[in-house]
Amino acid sequence: MGAGKTSVGRALGQRLHWLFEDLDDRVQRREGHTIAEIFRDSGEPHFRRAERTALRQLLGELCGGARIGKRRIVALGGGAFVKKGNATLLRAAGVPSVFLDAPVEELWRRCRKQAGPERPLLRTFERFRTLYRIRRKGYLQASVIIKTGGRPVKAIAREIAERLGLQKVGVRAEKGEVE
Repeated sequence: MGAGKTSVGRALGQRLHWLFEDLDDRVQRREGHTIAEIFRDSGEPHFRRAERTALRQLLGELCGGARIGKRRIVALGGGAFVKKGNATLLRAAGVPSVFLDAPVEELWRRCRKQAGPERPLLRTFERFRTLYRIRRKGYLQASVIIKTGGRPVKAIAREIAERLGLQKVGVRAEKGEVE
């Protein structure tokens, strides 16, 4: 939470002319409720099952050739990447993953500014930091780790593209021409 997944994902998508999708948005469409409503009305276990179903569907589309020619940048929620079953699905699919790493104090400030204290994880800094420390171990298993503290979104997107060797859709690498 607060790492910049959506901002950086959108910037990277624009840079590469790829689609951007947030897995939480897919879950909300499938469930017909907001994430907050799902947590409140059905609980976290229900949300995590819905999240895994959405991830399976998405990976099936990416690996099965659905929407050919429409490559995607996908943002996973903070808990999605570190759930054992999800991590297994991601590894099996062979898709690269990126961990946007920032100091926990900066993440806390960003989250408090964006969402306010009504989110359960934002009630106390100690609770936020504890969850971050627990999840960070899983995040460090990502294919690429990018330090984001105090950096502009476009610079982060550029670094991701460079580190993963990603190019714009429709650009011939050998001539630099647009197809």
